[in-house]
Amino acid sequence: MSAPPLRLAGDDLTHRYGARVALQAVTFDVASPGAVAVTGPNGSGKSTLLRILIGLLRPTKGATRFELSGAAVEPRRRRVHTGLATPELSFYEEFSAAENLAFAAETHGLPDPRGAVREALDAVGLAPRADDRVGEFSSGMKQRLRLAFAVLHKPALLMLDEPGSHLDDAGRDVVASLARRWSERGLVLIATNDPQEMQLAERRIELRGRGLGGPA
Repeated sequence: MSAPPLRLAGDDLTHRYGARVALQAVTFDVASPGAVAVTGPNGSGKSTLLRILIGLLRPTKGATRFELSGAAVEPRRRRVHTGLATPELSFYEEFSAAENLAFAAETHGLPDPRGAVREALDAVGLAPRADDRVGEFSSGMKQRLRLAFAVLHKPALLMLDEPGSHLDDAGRDVVASLARRWSERGLVLIATNDPQEMQLAERRIELRGRGLGGPA
């Protein structure tokens, strides 16, 4: 796999929900290849930062830069180049794992949707359960499926939001394998406070907010 050079930066990024501070001002500049851990107290804005960077949220203050091969990518196009695994991602439980991913592959316009689905499921150890209904999956298997969803289109930027949630040791090995693989070709952002997951990254963005989204 190969990916175009990626640069991701934030300048005085801040986000508020009314009186609540969801993300205290943070500035950083990171580039591929490599892995970066986003750390901070619960409620300091780790998930919020990820969503701002890929254009799902607009910051209250500050600016972001997302560049591929030196060319700026506007917020509404960033998701094309990003894979996001987040606890908030849900699936159609009456459909199989393969059917859920096939829908995503078609949405991405991938040239070989079936091949992409097989490869993604194999990467997370779910190939034997490809045709099983997601409603029958354990919480750990659903987390693996979120990881498969994130890598399905081989994005330049892989964002993992608390990726070890509900995973056993074998599942955590999958996270480590994906993080190492992607960090060799692109950029990986891991939002976590887990010491093992922090070790997957050679750089860190530390959020020093009040925690739990406290008021200003």
